Amino acid sequence: MNSMARPAAVGSPGESDNSLRTRTTDLLVYATGSIGMGVWITVPGLLLLYFLTRTLGVSPLLAGLTLVLPKIVDVLIHPLFGYLSDRQARRAGHRRGMLRAGLPLGLAMLAMFTVPQGFSGPSAALWVGGWLVTGNLLFAAFQVPYLTTPSDLPVGYHERTRVFMFRMLMLTVGLLGAGAAAPALVHAGGRADYARMALILAVVMIAAGVIGLAGVRRLTERRGFRVQAEVSHAGLGDLRNTLRDSSFRALVLSYLLTGTTTHLFLAAVPFYTEYVVRDKDLTAILVAGFLSPALFAGPGWMWLSRRIGKQRGLLLAQGIFIAGSLALLPGSAATPAVSVAIVAVLGIAFAGLQLLAFAMVPDAVAAAETRGSARAGSYTGVWTATDAFGSALGPYAYSAVLTLGGFVSATEGHAAAQSDTARTAILLGFTVLPTLLMVLAFLFQRRCALDAGATE
Repeated sequence: MNSMARPAAVGSPGESDNSLRTRTTDLLVYATGSIGMGVWITVPGLLLLYFLTRTLGVSPLLAGLTLVLPKIVDVLIHPLFGYLSDRQARRAGHRRGMLRAGLPLGLAMLAMFTVPQGFSGPSAALWVGGWLVTGNLLFAAFQVPYLTTPSDLPVGYHERTRVFMFRMLMLTVGLLGAGAAAPALVHAGGRADYARMALILAVVMIAAGVIGLAGVRRLTERRGFRVQAEVSHAGLGDLRNTLRDSSFRALVLSYLLTGTTTHLFLAAVPFYTEYVVRDKDLTAILVAGFLSPALFAGPGWMWLSRRIGKQRGLLLAQGIFIAGSLALLPGSAATPAVSVAIVAVLGIAFAGLQLLAFAMVPDAVAAAETRGSARAGSYTGVWTATDAFGSALGPYAYSAVLTLGGFVSATEGHAAAQSDTARTAILLGFTVLPTLLMVLAFLFQRRCALDAGATE
């Protein structure tokens, strides 16, 4: 690789030495930004489909479209934001300008769940969908440069996993806090309950974003910032080079299916607890059981990856998720304790799916740098677009199953009886469909060869 293609490090030589461990306090401040991201990932994925169909009177098919169509914007905008982030990094020596633009994300959350009283059915879907687009744009503005930070640091293979372990820890705090608090705050199911919930969580999101921005500054100033040299290709050229990377392409396709599966799972939990287990109070328990293992499982997956590699660890996590999904098939025949235990095992697998997949993205950038074709922002833009699209495909896939099963939507204060076919669809969409999607994810992941040449 010639000198023009080699990234340069900004900072003192000692701070740029990739043999040094990053300060824990710096990682914690940086990772705090993930709390707000966790709230945005969890709440719409967990509650929007239920909110639309059970409170706003939106049919399952239209509700699914309301969630998935805005993600088309994401697929287009994330790679563009990646390119713009790379350009800002070369010109300014940092990516913080775009990060600042994403800080008002909490306001979009508040507006999305504060639906005017006169809106129901299609008009409510249009309101929610419009604010979902706005929120997704703000989320992309923060997420793309934020997740590119580990690729900007001059650190090695295992240290990149450590950076993402802290990020995963704080993301889990956001996921778990929102996953437990949001269903409890909207238990009554009224519009005012959803608006109050969104206001509380919006404050948390904005505060976490401000702290995370400060963490990015501290981390890059103390460890160094690798400024990539200008090249002849840009924009679409960066995107084409990224998509030509066969190992990264396999990783992306696998994670698209993985993200679809896990977000389908979260969207399906309220339906599963109400119509299969027939205990709505179990929703918060199952969500907590799914998300809380990441608080302690992250270091375990990191330890395992040091011994068998990230690729094998990721395949193992996918295999566990497949087995756990099938184990939930008995539905109401299983006791609540058994369901919670199975979901906790799925949560352990989820921790590995998140940590190891995200930690392999900077590995892909590092591998591409040896070929002189890497653009960290482009790689991250494609990755976050995949992440965003999977978060919408999951609820949409489940809404399609509900539609096929004949699920009947309702408005605030009214209940709708569901047929046996609808109840069967609710169960199969929660168990068999995630199994099939994760099997496909496993097959794509086997084609990823990033670990073949991995070094510290």
